[in-house]
Order: sequence, then C-alpha cells, then structure tokens
Amino acid sequence: QVQLVESGGGLVQSGGSLRLSCAVSGSIVSPNAMGWYRQAPGKQRELVAQISRAGITLYADSVKGRFTISRDNAKTTVYLQMNSLKPEDTAVYYCNAQFDQDYWGQGTQVTVYS
Repeated sequence: QVQLVESGGGLVQSGGSLRLSCAVSGSIVSPNAMGWYRQAPGKQRELVAQISRAGITLYADSVKGRFTISRDNAKTTVYLQMNSLKPEDTAVYYCNAQFDQDYWGQGTQVTVYS
C-alpha cells in the first residue's frame, strides 16, 4: 500500500520561507514523478511543482524563482523549498506521486500573513 506522509506546513509572515517534505513508502520502485499541488479556499487544486524520475522539473508560473523542488537520492522523498512567500500562496499543499495511478498525501496547511 503506497503511502505519502507530508510535513512542514505552518504559519509564516509574507516574505518568509517554509520547507515541505513528502516521503513515499510502500513501493519497491520509485515514482514516475512526484510533485506538489495546492488548493486555496474556493479554488481548484493546481500544480505547484513537479520533478520526474529523470530529474526534470516543472513549476507553475506563479512560483518560478521563489520555490524549488528537489528530492533525495533514493527518489522517495521530495522537498519543496518556498521562499519569498506571499499571502496568495496560502493554501493546503498536497504531495502527489505518480505510479500506475496517482497517490496523494493528506495535505498540509500553509498560511502566509501580511
């Protein structure tokens, strides 16, 4: 049973930083890709950043230059370093792992206040 465990959300002032972590377990192979999505109240879930098994990264335009996605050598833990946070970054952040199907973490709240 594939499981994703997230950590690192919290409350931060505008301009501050947070680092999210997501560890995947229960699979003998690494995911095809891992990433972070977010969902703000009243909005659809959107892709924030993704890293493929080959290490190719993808970012939403709104976070380019501020957020960095990375992973460990085993390719089973993914990190999202979020710098220069803005109030509009406030959302529940979900970790995603792509195998033959998508798996999701439970979500972690990120709140940025001005």
